[in-house]
Amino acid sequence: MYVFAGLGNPGAGYAKNRHNIGYLVADAIARDHGFEKFRSRSRLSADIAEGRIGDARVALLKPTTFMNESGRALGAVLRYYKVEPAALIVFHDELDLAPGKLRVRLGGGSAGHNGMRSAIAHIGADFWRVRMGIGHPGDKDLVTDYVLSDFSKAESLWVEKLVDAASEAAPLLLHGEKNDFMTRVAFLAPPPPRPSPRPRPNEESEDEPEDGI
Repeated sequence: MYVFAGLGNPGAGYAKNRHNIGYLVADAIARDHGFEKFRSRSRLSADIAEGRIGDARVALLKPTTFMNESGRALGAVLRYYKVEPAALIVFHDELDLAPGKLRVRLGGGSAGHNGMRSAIAHIGADFWRVRMGIGHPGDKDLVTDYVLSDFSKAESLWVEKLVDAASEAAPLLLHGEKNDFMTRVAFLAPPPPRPSPRPRPNEESEDEPEDGI
């Protein structure tokens, strides 16, 4: 058995936040692979849907704690299903990846992600992470507001494609084919082109007269 977890914050006010891309993937997997409806399991601090992907039984969860307590739900669910951390795959946002990029890795540190920090504290580091790039606001003082703000309309175009691609390619995560998963997602949902850097305030545009008129 495997456990898939999409991280985010509970509540309608957070539903479209950048921090909630993991929730979006969990919802897409449940929809696309015919899982049962999510049920609230307060004892496990999670909403859980059970189903199958290929020949594998999968418990799909969205922690109902806030992001910085995600590890509490992950630990409770692993103990309930008697699953080792190596069979856990967590989908979460990643500031250090460009928007639309996706990477998979086993283990490692939290990279400043509160959900990952909590997970490592509760279950150790030896679980799989699907890191979904949302980009960085450019200043660490802006990070909290950035991750807790909604994706813009322009961003929503690539977010929807990335989420759908991750769901479609999910079977490739189950049998050690993590590189194939990343390749398939990149094919289905290429990252958007990076915007041109904005000129710095003290840089003059070649199209403007020197006196600013």
